[in-house]
Amino acid sequence: MDVAASARYADGALPEPEAWALEKHVEGCTRCAATVSAAVRATAPAGDVLGEVRGALLTVVAETAGVSAARGTKAPTRPPATPLTRALWAAGPALRGPWLVALLLVCAVAAGLAYGGGFAGARPLLFALAPVLPVAGVALSYGPHADPMYEISAASPSGGLRLLLTRAAAVLGVSLPLLTSVGALLPGAPGLPGAAAWLLPGLALTVGALALGSYVGCRIAAGIVAAGWTSAVLLPVLAAQAGGRGGAGVFPARALAEQLARYLSGGAAQGGWAAVAVLGAGLVLLRRNRLENL
Repeated sequence: MDVAASARYADGALPEPEAWALEKHVEGCTRCAATVSAAVRATAPAGDVLGEVRGALLTVVAETAGVSAARGTKAPTRPPATPLTRALWAAGPALRGPWLVALLLVCAVAAGLAYGGGFAGARPLLFALAPVLPVAGVALSYGPHADPMYEISAASPSGGLRLLLTRAAAVLGVSLPLLTSVGALLPGAPGLPGAAAWLLPGLALTVGALALGSYVGCRIAAGIVAAGWTSAVLLPVLAAQAGGRGGAGVFPARALAEQLARYLSGGAAQGGWAAVAVLGAGLVLLRRNRLENL
């Protein structure tokens, strides 16, 4: 730990992202924590306040211990959190709630339609929904609407962009393998690419939603991205069906598969999605200060 950085932190001159990174680092580094504590104590106002807080805290602890001893009871202790516990807590809203139920329901309905109802359009329909499901999961896993302790977690060293990216990774880690596995098990459709063809578009749309979220917020950005993808896929199919191609009242499975193939098949399409993902990641880094304070 740089002594100069500790002094700037103690004076309040360290930029907020760097201050949060420093606070996160000293959680597990005793030597650096001592360096920062010494720097903070060296500032007169902070040293006086810390001395008062420390004295009041020791008084309360002593009184609590005395009461427990008089009653013959032992003060409750909590075991330290393990890395797995911290990871599950950080990813919490991303792995539970309406989004996870909807994800499992989509997979179950797709499998039921394909094998129980003989529906030929199950796989194209799943591929049409798959790229926007992770986007919805990220939007529903971060913010005051998803986390009752949002204000506390966002103000912690592990909050802000770090927590948002952790939950985005949790959403992708669950949805990508699950949807790909289900897609691989469904009967194929003429013209539709392989089960893994949607992975890069799904990643690109998720990163793009994060980048757009730095301007308009995660939920609005997710809605914009989902509406854009849905319009790009379904509007040409509906227009073709309205023109008499596909038959009235018949689900246009072939037309949907062909439309998806235009967006998912071939090196040019996949290269374009890769470029979108890289540009989105770069914009997330450039806008990280805004994402820290969503």
